[in-house]
Amino acid sequence: MAHAAKRQGKEETKSEPKATGFFLDGRWLTEGERVEVRAPADGSVVGATYRAGPEHVEAAIQAAVRAFEKTRGMATYERERILRHVSAGIEAQREEFARLMALEAGKPIRAARAEVDRAIFTWRVAAEEAGRVGGERLVLDRQPSAEGRWGLVSRFPLGPIAAITPFNFPLNLVSHKWAPAIAAGCTLVHKPAPQTPLSSLRLAALVAETGWPEGALNVMAMTNANAEPLVTDERLRLLTFTGSSTVGWELKRKAGKKRVALELGGNAALIVHSDADLAYAAERCVLGGFSYAGQSCISVQRIYVQRSVEEKFLAELLPRVEALKLGDPLDEKTDVGPMISEEAARRAEQWIGEAASGGAQLLAGGKRRGPYLQPAVLTGTQREMRVRCEEVFAPMVLVEPYDEFDEALERVNDSRYGLQAGVFTNDARLIFAAYERLEVGGVIAGDIPSWRIDHMPYGGVKDSGVGREGLRSAIEEMTEPKLLVVNVH
Repeated sequence: MAHAAKRQGKEETKSEPKATGFFLDGRWLTEGERVEVRAPADGSVVGATYRAGPEHVEAAIQAAVRAFEKTRGMATYERERILRHVSAGIEAQREEFARLMALEAGKPIRAARAEVDRAIFTWRVAAEEAGRVGGERLVLDRQPSAEGRWGLVSRFPLGPIAAITPFNFPLNLVSHKWAPAIAAGCTLVHKPAPQTPLSSLRLAALVAETGWPEGALNVMAMTNANAEPLVTDERLRLLTFTGSSTVGWELKRKAGKKRVALELGGNAALIVHSDADLAYAAERCVLGGFSYAGQSCISVQRIYVQRSVEEKFLAELLPRVEALKLGDPLDEKTDVGPMISEEAARRAEQWIGEAASGGAQLLAGGKRRGPYLQPAVLTGTQREMRVRCEEVFAPMVLVEPYDEFDEALERVNDSRYGLQAGVFTNDARLIFAAYERLEVGGVIAGDIPSWRIDHMPYGGVKDSGVGREGLRSAIEEMTEPKLLVVNVH
């Protein structure tokens, strides 16, 4: 019997990919439903993991609650050490992480390496911010009745946190949940995207090496139904969610008293004024609109160009778009890889087709082959077209003219989204007018709305979310200010 079992195990290893268990209460478990992770590029099996059941989710919440009694009291230097260790561990495995993301997310290898470098930076900055979680001394004796009293405000870790992340940045967006939580002293139950769980699990293995308490990090693939307690269970004090606006606002509705931080979608707009460097603006628009097949919430989608330079701008933009190489994510020369699924590419193709049927002009691309969509440029769109009023999340930009700068500001604001916007102009008065009037979480002057460095406050208004990410901002979301008043008389 022992020999038979051994032979059977070898046969299964040959026919099935090696599975990575999920991480629960300090242990790797291979229980529940086994699921394969497939590459968007060709459908090949990248790896496998297991999908946690309701009992595992409950156990994870209990573990996070229990571990919080340890993490809330951990010394700052210990949390700093853990964060630095993870940063160094990612750096040591830079190529392995990049290749894994290229396979499971379809991210071109050069873009994947850039994401790894961002994650290294995210964890390093979190280590620095862990030592800055402070407070302030309040001057209270501003009336006779307060004489002899002084006040102190300090920030304390909020408690166990639920995190849900999307597929498009499977390492760095995950890092933006985990790193500030560890810096703050909070514990986590995390649901990674079903398309890209392997990057999260590889990162969990690094955290497990650091001495972060057992149960303080729990990472599990799970169905949306089984993830319901992450939203509704009051033992989890904060839900931090990155994903679509439709899903995010529904989760907030269900969350009740729980604190919620939402980093949601957008249809990012860019203004190119007549005094801008058109070649540079076009070069940046190509990067911002087509990097990772446009699958970023701050991907350039709407470009408004002053009419007097529209033709010159298009003459700079279109050759650059047509020169982009569409292909295998592992090919070093690839600029645009597959979308996350053929279904996603088909939806974008349909939206582009609807716009063209409605009178818009397709200036470049738009053809689909499986999950690959040629980078597309549209003009002549109408405000009710989905390519303009919704988040297309695909390699597509639209270019529309405007006459006066005030008109451009109005057209940027004519959206239910408000994440970030870009403005190309050399006129400081126009830059500050945009800063004052644009209804977005961030204005990027002299560059595309897709620009981000990971320690800056990042988030949106309107349907684009609530709260801010970026290490210090996220730590503030994950901590609670508490006042101490002392009567020294």
